[in-house]
Amino acid sequence: MARGNQRDKAREKNLAKQAQEKSKTTASGTQQQRDKETAAEIMRRKQAEGMSDRFIIEERALRLLTHTF
Repeated sequence: MARGNQRDKAREKNLAKQAQEKSKTTASGTQQQRDKETAAEIMRRKQAEGMSDRFIIEERALRLLTHTF
């Protein structure tokens, strides 16, 4: 009977330890900051690309609308 209790307690302890290990990050604070900055720079480039594409499309549409046939 006592062995079953010991097994349950060991299982609970192991699950708690695994949960704690899972929540830890593997990268250092500076690495995380660098990763965030890199991701932000990529997003800025994508947004700038999208804005320039939109500007080109609007410019072409404006030319078509103002063009006299």
